[in-house]
Amino acid sequence: MTQSRILVDSNAYFRLAQSIHPLLGVEFGAKRYCLYCLKELQQEYNRSTRLQNTFSWVNDPEYVKNRSHLLKVTREEKLEISRANEFIYDYARNVYPGVSKVDVLCLAHAEQLHIPVVTDDGDMSSVADAYGIKRIKTLELIRSMLDCRYISIGKIREIASYWIYMNDRPRDFAADYKKLFGEAAPK
Repeated sequence: MTQSRILVDSNAYFRLAQSIHPLLGVEFGAKRYCLYCLKELQQEYNRSTRLQNTFSWVNDPEYVKNRSHLLKVTREEKLEISRANEFIYDYARNVYPGVSKVDVLCLAHAEQLHIPVVTDDGDMSSVADAYGIKRIKTLELIRSMLDCRYISIGKIREIASYWIYMNDRPRDFAADYKKLFGEAAPK
């Protein structure tokens, strides 16, 4: 069975990588799920003082090494991703100007490689929906990890508590948590 690749956007990476380490390049479950992010995540991080202050661990060697697990893309796929990126970016710039260039590139990869993207960003999700790109919320991803016995419910509660502490909860957090895990979200 081939690997089931899943692309993680920057926000999902920042929310999960410290709690589930290594996050990227590790297969889990019978379907051999494997998470990846784009190398451009580092550029986005380097440009943002807010991200650097909030997620100071990102440049620690073990996380830099883990992010070296990149999607393998053929020359032809790169060309198609570039074309899709231009097209999606033109649309996003006009309709959802809050979507970053890295977000659009992430969507272009997901669209051309026919893989899901993990995102909680509202505008990015709207663009994904407009192009029929499969998207997964971060809580849905960790529910899949629980179903595969890759992580425990205790780990999920720990992650949720950390998000609350950091004041970095995904949109619809409490409702989605209750729906997915059958219990109220930690407070």
